Amino acid sequence: MTKEKIQDAIYTRRYVYNFHYHLIWATKYRHQTFSTKELADEMKDILRMVAKDNEIVIEKMEVMPDHVHVLVSIPPRISVASFMDI
Repeated sequence: MTKEKIQDAIYTRRYVYNFHYHLIWATKYRHQTFSTKELADEMKDILRMVAKDNEIVIEKMEVMPDHVHVLVSIPPRISVASFMDI
């Protein structure tokens, strides 16, 4: 007997999950820190590297001059609070 797989769920040896978190970081005092394309691209590269190292899936990401939006899927073994400390 085979069970149907859940669409968009992530399957591992231990669990099946489909967690999505919309996280927003704002710069201190809303300073325009990411004002150039180069700085925004560097921030995206850093976030991708951290996500890859921690087996986190970035579904969408947008870097604005004074804040960053990220939609991520985090494995259940990592709490959102500990992800924010990474």
